[in-house]
Amino acid sequence: MITFSEALEKIVSNAVINDTEHIELHNTLNRVLAEDVFYDIDLPPFNKSAMDGFACRKQDLANELTIIETIYAGKQPENSIGENQCARIMTGAVVPEGADIVFMFEMSEEYGDNKVKCTNLKSSTNICYVGEDVKTGDIALPANTLIKPKHIPILAGAGIHNPNVYKQPVVSVFSTGTELVEPNEKPLPHQIRNSNSSMLMAQLEEIGIAGNYRGIIKDDAQETEDKLTAAINESDITIMSGGVSTGDFDFIPRTLIKLGFETIVHESAVQPGRPIVFARKGNKYCFGCAGNPVSSFIQFDNYIKPFIFATMNFGHTANIASAVFTDNFKRKKTNRMLFIPGVLNKTDNTVGLVKYNGSAHIHALVEANCLIEIPLGAFEVNKGETVNVRQI
Repeated sequence: MITFSEALEKIVSNAVINDTEHIELHNTLNRVLAEDVFYDIDLPPFNKSAMDGFACRKQDLANELTIIETIYAGKQPENSIGENQCARIMTGAVVPEGADIVFMFEMSEEYGDNKVKCTNLKSSTNICYVGEDVKTGDIALPANTLIKPKHIPILAGAGIHNPNVYKQPVVSVFSTGTELVEPNEKPLPHQIRNSNSSMLMAQLEEIGIAGNYRGIIKDDAQETEDKLTAAINESDITIMSGGVSTGDFDFIPRTLIKLGFETIVHESAVQPGRPIVFARKGNKYCFGCAGNPVSSFIQFDNYIKPFIFATMNFGHTANIASAVFTDNFKRKKTNRMLFIPGVLNKTDNTVGLVKYNGSAHIHALVEANCLIEIPLGAFEVNKGETVNVRQI
């Protein structure tokens, strides 16, 4: 059995980077930039008022001022400011020539004939100067940025309306097992509802991938071959849960070999989720996850997500933190890295266990916000010790 780190390295290193495409800005969430993008203008593009107030010359701040115009955002000033003159100005508006300070409405006293005085001679300047944020030619975002909501206004402000991004892989999802029925069906005593596919589709959606759900594969060699062949022909990545171990009805590994795939990883020293199939044939990839839902959840997060991002030339890293353990934990076997559900308290940076009965106990993840790592070789973790946690 290879270690978790070895399995992850083997999987990610086999990713072939996708081609690129230009897409509309509003469709770029969770996409990866394929090139550096630059500002084509200064920001701010003009000296801009940071407040609603009056724009005048600093040297006249103590004097009675005549209001000569009103300037709102989007209006070009009609006059320059001369001696003892000012303009009523709104936030975001262009500061007129001659003015070098804006004092706030709250620091003014107006009276007849368009006259005003500043009541606070220690007023701040309240001007955002042209190019103080960025200058023309500055880099807006570097290549290989994973686009999040905070990046969208940056691209928009730089005039990037159809950025060049890496294409997303086409991903298909199956669950395997004659015992499975869909969530809308009432299972018979010998059946269970298919929960893994919904979970895997949601995990794909969370990272911006619109997966193709292709149903349930019964435990039949020919059906497995037929449905896998169809999915592989239409997909870049095919994800399955169940049927990946070494039992009589675990048809996935042998079917992939029959279809000409090379098995890169077949198991790793991880609990839960020891059986994991990663196979490749050219630029086609297949993942076979363990059938128990906690295992599938962890395998997607630990292996499939980094691989998908690698095909888009983005190096995904898990959100790992350290916290102080508040429980005592012991185990008998230490030959696998263990992930157990826990609750991370960010206020005092502590983490404790939730009730967890094993890899079929998917409800434990509802109570958890992290997975606690128990390293290879560790028989126990005691209260007060520091552990690594992966936030989920």
